[in-house]
Amino acid sequence: MVNGIRITALAALASAALHPAPAQAGSPAPCPAQNGTRPTVVLVHGAWADTSSWSGEVDALRRAGLTARAIANPLRGLDGDAATVADFLKTVSGPVVLVGHSYGGSVITNAAASAPNVKALVYVDAAVPDVGETTAQLSGSGSALEASPESLYDTATYPDAPQGAQDLYLKRDVFVRSFASDLPPDTAIRLWATQRAASTNAFQSPSKQAAWKKIPSWYFASTGDRIITPQSQLAMAKRAGSKVTTFPGGSHLTLVSHPEEVARVITTAACSVKGG
Repeated sequence: MVNGIRITALAALASAALHPAPAQAGSPAPCPAQNGTRPTVVLVHGAWADTSSWSGEVDALRRAGLTARAIANPLRGLDGDAATVADFLKTVSGPVVLVGHSYGGSVITNAAASAPNVKALVYVDAAVPDVGETTAQLSGSGSALEASPESLYDTATYPDAPQGAQDLYLKRDVFVRSFASDLPPDTAIRLWATQRAASTNAFQSPSKQAAWKKIPSWYFASTGDRIITPQSQLAMAKRAGSKVTTFPGGSHLTLVSHPEEVARVITTAACSVKGG
């Protein structure tokens, strides 16, 4: 069980009830404009990452005729991070497809609840919390994050932190072997060296909203993810009623290693938006 979500075998969750489509290679097809407009895609990164995680998707989405904006996620705490994203969404005219990776999934789940222009949600190897759930509860049985904190993280204090909160940096071996396991070692080490710290407060804050209950959603699930297990991903996607695409293999950073495949799912969501 993952906080009340029943985890069954991966094969059972990838059954006809979910109708997952295998990810396909190649650039996404252009999304035709309706009434001269297309939705804007807003991309929200997760922990131990930054906006550059989405560089490949931004390029692919531009080729598909879509405007994409990757914005900084503060990684300080779920309430504040979601408010930051929601404030940015107010600056975007027209419909929005809101995309989140990893912890960014929790952020978009809360931010979209106060953003009426969000017409579709896309989760990429992401947490999809219900009200009251924390991101930390959703990694799934067998996640690499189940190891002892001392073996996973380097820690640091930071100014004005809530009582007991501290910054977490993934240790090099954990980042390379579990977080970015399908990337070339040199690339994984560079990403480890440039990672942004995430506060423990971000992972431990309970979700106050569940925007997926009212907004259509899509889910991109990598079967090689060692951070949020495929079983947990598919269980959350099933609960949310998401349209699921499974990617054979990959890692928690499939958005970096295979951006075209991720962008294809995002484009599908964008093309479904009325007026987009």
